[in-house]
Amino acid sequence: MKELRWNAIILAAGRGPEDPMAKAYGVANKCAIPVGGMPMLARVVRALEGSGIIASILISIESRELATSILGAAARTIEPARSAPGSVIAAIEKSAIAFPVLVTTGDHALLTPQMIEHFCHSSQKGAADVTAGLATAETILAAYPQSIRTFFRLGPDSVSGCNLFAILNANGLRLLERWQYLEQARKKPWRLIAAFGIMPLVHYLTGTLTLQSAFDIVSRQLGLQVRPILLPFAEAAIDVDKPADKDLAEKILAQRV
Repeated sequence: MKELRWNAIILAAGRGPEDPMAKAYGVANKCAIPVGGMPMLARVVRALEGSGIIASILISIESRELATSILGAAARTIEPARSAPGSVIAAIEKSAIAFPVLVTTGDHALLTPQMIEHFCHSSQKGAADVTAGLATAETILAAYPQSIRTFFRLGPDSVSGCNLFAILNANGLRLLERWQYLEQARKKPWRLIAAFGIMPLVHYLTGTLTLQSAFDIVSRQLGLQVRPILLPFAEAAIDVDKPADKDLAEKILAQRV
């Protein structure tokens, strides 16, 4: 298979001065919080660069000065839109970013080059327009039973998001356009499922909607190929949303040394 060079977008917009994490650690943006002695945003950039398959990195952030204070003057930035999907669309269209595009977040402090390579190579296989990285509850809890995550229960599968998405061509933007209207329900599975019709909701409520069938429904309704990528890395599902996440990330990074 031909090796593709990917372009990356990091979603790093802050939540304003009242963001609990930013306030707790005395920074203007959560992505500037040091984890393992390094701002989270810098860790994400280092992982992307270390993967060897990323051609360019664009950071969606409200303050270029904040990004350059962490990464230096060479950092490429763009102002975010009102939502995460809107920010990705704006970054791709305004900056003329070529596909395939990898999207991740600035608080993915445990991201590694190996995770990126695995996800991108897996996404490249098949004919998907969009892929989403997931980890099963078994994978996460076997490694970190104390970790509190949001799991989606789909039939026999319980999965958590890994803040890794691939948009392999322009068709994938249609999913992002739809997702803008669903983002507020992203942690309420029944509302997400209901947005695609009454029968998918019935199957979800009766426990007969599987992970693959859920993605098949999205694909059919949008006229796309949307595929899940199950990752074998428990750490891929651990972003830093609260102090307990930071404490866990610090312990994990200390063990990597």
